[in-house]
Amino acid sequence: MPSRTGPTAVLLTLTSIRRSSHMPTEPVPQDSSSATADPSPPTDPTRRTVLATGAAVGTAAVAGGVLGAGLLPEPAAAAVAAVPTSRLTLTVNGTRHAVTVDNRTSLLDLLREHLGLTGSKKGCDAGACGACTVLVDGRRQNACLTLAVRLEDAEVTTIEGLADGGRLHTLQQAFIDQDASQCGYCTPGQILSGVACIQEGHTGSPEEIREWMSGNICRCGCYPKIVRAVQQAAGKK
Repeated sequence: MPSRTGPTAVLLTLTSIRRSSHMPTEPVPQDSSSATADPSPPTDPTRRTVLATGAAVGTAAVAGGVLGAGLLPEPAAAAVAAVPTSRLTLTVNGTRHAVTVDNRTSLLDLLREHLGLTGSKKGCDAGACGACTVLVDGRRQNACLTLAVRLEDAEVTTIEGLADGGRLHTLQQAFIDQDASQCGYCTPGQILSGVACIQEGHTGSPEEIREWMSGNICRCGCYPKIVRAVQQAAGKK
């Protein structure tokens, strides 16, 4: 008989387990005085049966997930395989790019995976930490929450585009002067957010800077130095 694999074998296994749970493993001696008693064995499953049944059900679930894709009709499989894409053109750090991307691609993934600009960091990937902050048309934006397809003809500035040749941006230099980075992971987003904070005119006091930079988390706790760096770049210190 040919061997059976996949969901069929799993169903056969479950059937055999159910049958075995109602069959005693050894003959049960009968008392002659109770010959008229119901000879049916107890129907409560044993611990061994419960464990075996659970394992078989898990196997069925895995087999269904793995083999199910291969059992889809061709039109359905083609629909699953078809991923909607769009072509867009945008300017990143002064360079014009024309790219075709999956419509679900975030600006952060476009920068890192398609354009090789890895300065913008993927921290929480949920818009909560600010590590991916970039400037879009001069305004700060969380790249992880921004769909790339919405940025047709937009101008994007990342940390790689702040320096002028070999000359650092004033805020980049201020971060060095004030020792405002420790592990450095959040630094690109902090600097881009700080540049926007200065351009927006929110540097009147340390308290105002902290308020308008509150969307950028520094897990190393360098907030006082970051505030001083923004003040220095803004000419307030």
